[in-house]
Amino acid sequence: MALHELSSATLGWVARSIGPGSTVEKSRPLGGATSSSLYALDCQVGGKGIPLVLRLFTNADWLAEEPDLATHEASNLVKVRGAGLPTPELVAFDPSPASCGVPAILMTRLPGSVNLLPTDFHAWLTQQAEVLFPLHALEGTHYPWHYAPYNRVQDLRVPGWSGRPDLWEKAIEIVSGPWPAHTPCFIHRDYHPVNVLFKNGRLSGIVDWPNACLGPACIDLSWSRANLAGMYGVPAADHLLQIYNSLAGPASDYDPFWDLMVIIEALPGPPSVYPPHLDFGLRDLNDALALQRSDDYLASVLANI
Repeated sequence: MALHELSSATLGWVARSIGPGSTVEKSRPLGGATSSSLYALDCQVGGKGIPLVLRLFTNADWLAEEPDLATHEASNLVKVRGAGLPTPELVAFDPSPASCGVPAILMTRLPGSVNLLPTDFHAWLTQQAEVLFPLHALEGTHYPWHYAPYNRVQDLRVPGWSGRPDLWEKAIEIVSGPWPAHTPCFIHRDYHPVNVLFKNGRLSGIVDWPNACLGPACIDLSWSRANLAGMYGVPAADHLLQIYNSLAGPASDYDPFWDLMVIIEALPGPPSVYPPHLDFGLRDLNDALALQRSDDYLASVLANI
């Protein structure tokens, strides 16, 4: 991406945020972003190269719902550093449009890339499960952002597009009831394979932190399971659960209620292919398959309740 595609005001803010004498040498858009604009920046200061990522919150609807998005992600990046995980470090942020035309976050760029076609699927899943435990061990009180479903449970209706309306009726009935007892902890809230980087077969980064908050630990597991079911089928989702339960042992906090809570967030639907899955190599996906896998996954979760 040519530098002139980022405004001079934005480039100036980035340079000032890095420090005196710094310059932005190159920039390019990053794949996988669907609700904001992400750019990889190659910067220089004092003859030293600094790889950064710039997020511009360009989705007006999202900003209208959550005007504090930049402040939220900045706080999340600071908090998650306490988990000792490979996460971006906050460099600067502007919650107003004054510097870049929209709210902005500047952070370090981690090594590695998204890998949706791993050669060792078990090891790939194991590493994604392992990092959830130190993340969820972070202190979970006195934080201003809290988990809530993306849709209003009381407004849910059985979808007409599903071949199994009975399953959806049961799921809506269950999630309309009381939540299981749980201790809120710090969660990513959007944890799935597109937000995890790998390098040489090892997990090298966990990215995309605007949605992190306090909530049920199982939401991260269930969110990833739902994505895996859509990407590869139900066995992949169950594989992750088996690994998670094996790592957690008797202390496992898994409850299929949270799988249902994640599943109903697809409503009103119908399910469709998440574009980054295609971008990162899952070329066999299509909307008809997404719908079938959605019903299959819901049936598998309900079978365990």
